[in-house]
Parts: sequence; structure tokens; C-alpha cells
Amino acid sequence: MFSGIVEEPATVVAANIDGGNLRLRVKCSFANELHLDQSVAHNGVCLTVVDVHPDSTYEVVAIQETLDRSNLGLLKAGDLVNLERSMMLNGRLDGHIVQGHVDTTAVCDDIQELDGSRYFRFRYSISDEMRRRGYLTVEKGSVTVNGVSLTVCDSTADSFRVAIIPYTLEHTNFSRIEVGTRVNLEFDILGKYIAAMMPA
Repeated sequence: MFSGIVEEPATVVAANIDGGNLRLRVKCSFANELHLDQSVAHNGVCLTVVDVHPDSTYEVVAIQETLDRSNLGLLKAGDLVNLERSMMLNGRLDGHIVQGHVDTTAVCDDIQELDGSRYFRFRYSISDEMRRRGYLTVEKGSVTVNGVSLTVCDSTADSFRVAIIPYTLEHTNFSRIEVGTRVNLEFDILGKYIAAMMPA
């Protein structure tokens, strides 16, 4: 379980195909604190640490199902990936409840500067059936974009905008998002549960 508060944007050192899987080697400031079998969210995708190296790098493996639903398959050496370790139960929930299970991807199709902040618009494709099951955004609701907990504005059936403050821009890989960039989305789990309880 995660909160969508990114700890740091880390550098991908290597991204290698391993059968049908992708093996990522990542360099970050807290790599030496990690241990095998620990969960870390990468652009919002929960992955298990499978190796830790003394050079402040560690490795994780993404399976085909994950690659089909996320942007991890697009990662290459030198890219930045947003990292968050799993939540501690004795801390504050500063973002919202994030599972680390990416639902789909979206493409940035507009970026606007406004009074020190930056507005990003993302467009995605979801079937009507999935939308009825809560895979959607709502005005002022929560959404996770590349692992970042954000508040939705200008929500439509297939798009939404988020406002990114300078701190978030500097401390996540939003600094590298441009028009055409594909990102990971996780819709709010509370909305999914509510949709599941509604009569058919």
C-alpha cells in the first residue's frame, strides 16, 4: 500500500528484457536501505526488489501483464522513474490510498503555464464497462499519475487535468513530461468499491 507521495525521481541504470519480463536496475539514495522482497512503487507500479547492489542500485522485474498495463516497457537507461516505498502504518496519509496496481496509461496532450504552476492534461481510453466499474476520474477527486497522488480538475469522460506546483515538478519525473509522453494511471480505489456496490 502506498500514498502517492513520491520519495524521489531515480535514474534507470539498465532496462533489460529477460524472457517475457523486463529487469530494471535503478539507482537511488535509499537503495542500501532496501532488502529482498520489499515492495517499491515505480511510476506507481508496485514491484518487488529482487537484488540489491553495493553501488546504490537495486533490481526489480516487471512481468508481461505489468508491461501491458503500464509505461514501464518504455523505460530505458537514463530515464527518471518516480519511487515510493510502501506506507508505514504509524505515519500520516498525506496523499490518498494507492495500491500500486496501474489500471491503464494515458497520454499528455496539453501543458499550460499559469502563475507559477503548470497544468497537464491527460487523455485515456477506457471501455464503458470499465467506466461503470469505477475506472474514471471525478472533479476534485484523486488520481495517481506515474505514482504521484494528485487532485483532478476539468474531468471529462476520457481526460482530466492536474495542477503541478514547482516542488512536485522538481522532485518527480513530471519535469520530463511533455506533450506525447505516456504515463501510468491508477484510479481511486474508493470509487471502484462504490461502483461495485451499486445495483446493476
